[in-house]
Amino acid sequence: MSFKRDVDLNIRLTRREAIRCGLYGAAGLLLSDQIQASALAAAPPKARSLAPRAKSIIQLWMWGGPSHLDTFDPKPGAGVDFCGPFMSPIKTNVSGIVINELMPELARIADKYSIIRGMTHGNTGHETATYLVQTGNKSGDGLVHPGLGAVVALYKGYEAGYKGLIPPYVVMTESLGRFSAAGFLGSRAEPFATGGDPAASRFVVEGVVADGVSDRRQTDRRALMKKLDTLSAAAAGDAQAIAFSDCSDRAYEFILGDARRVFDLSTEKAEVRERYGRSTFGQSCLMARRLVERGVPFVTINYNGWDTHKENFLTMKHKLPELDRGMSALIRDLSERGLLDSTIVWWGGEFGRTPRVHYEEPWNGGRHHWGEVFSSVIAGGGFQGGHVIGESNATGEEVKSRPVYPSDVVLSICEMLGIDPRSKMETPRGEKVAIAPPSWNGDKLGGRLTEIMPG
Repeated sequence: MSFKRDVDLNIRLTRREAIRCGLYGAAGLLLSDQIQASALAAAPPKARSLAPRAKSIIQLWMWGGPSHLDTFDPKPGAGVDFCGPFMSPIKTNVSGIVINELMPELARIADKYSIIRGMTHGNTGHETATYLVQTGNKSGDGLVHPGLGAVVALYKGYEAGYKGLIPPYVVMTESLGRFSAAGFLGSRAEPFATGGDPAASRFVVEGVVADGVSDRRQTDRRALMKKLDTLSAAAAGDAQAIAFSDCSDRAYEFILGDARRVFDLSTEKAEVRERYGRSTFGQSCLMARRLVERGVPFVTINYNGWDTHKENFLTMKHKLPELDRGMSALIRDLSERGLLDSTIVWWGGEFGRTPRVHYEEPWNGGRHHWGEVFSSVIAGGGFQGGHVIGESNATGEEVKSRPVYPSDVVLSICEMLGIDPRSKMETPRGEKVAIAPPSWNGDKLGGRLTEIMPG
């Protein structure tokens, strides 16, 4: 019996039926997908298991592409044509490592993260470069490969027996771009995008928290719905009716129960929220910590605004302090709670930005797309901190030594999660494909991040 037929016979709860069932907004749609996922998760072959070091990932995604020279790979010796006003990088608590002067808190904890300064893929398109970094695969082979978040949702979520009502892959607050994050894995591995703003007085999570609707009103609505529901009584004992009822109960548990309270940041102490910063990014970092505490395997924070073609340095003077505060608080908080050893923090964007500054009109100190070399940061989850992998040249225009490709990062993270990087996933056409390739068109890539991985 095919997997599709097996699912059709046993799990007929579709999105349209979920709406007919009277479930609330996205929570109902989400849970109908979860039920389908429990059946569909068996479709690909099980990943070969390794001893996991990490349980969860928090991905800090800098949508638009942050400048490597303005963050973790400063080049003061290149002069103002490359550095603009950032001519005084600061020392970190690791000898020999310097970063941008607007990131003093991250400088104090450089022993807890490692910088990859040799990232490269050569692509300068937002969507195609995002696809490369998220999946480790080049486009054009006739498949839409799943991003790492979807792979983790499958292998560390549904296949591993994940039972949480909160989906195993959460994105705050908007999806990553104009491509399917789940790829050929389908809806079972799609991320749950929260919408809303965690820095607002009330974090209005799409389909979970309704703006202007109190919990009491939601409870009253549910009671009225049950009172008016004569279909369930008439169809008592019917398998589909039982499935609908179970889905409804789980949806309302997500809306009103303990699972929903994880999104209520008002329960955090004021000093903790201040430590992260009251920005959307800072409070998203706090929210991510709460989610991994609940066992959510993959959380992405989509922090946009890094596409600085114009007035790059004005933007950096605003964004870098936000980044510094939120990211440093997250790493410290995870460490203090004993969670950093089991949680990978992965920072970066789809590419870097042109090392040479464009001062002329209309750019006025802008930087454009640059895929030849850029930086990423990895902390926790068994990865060692206090290291630098790879090196760019004196002007930050190309890789000087130890190139690192997106596939190298994806496969290294999989290994730390206990997902064998040699595992194969099954496509809808029945093909068996690797999570990410060890080579591109026959060209050998940089290889695993052995410099910061246990031997």
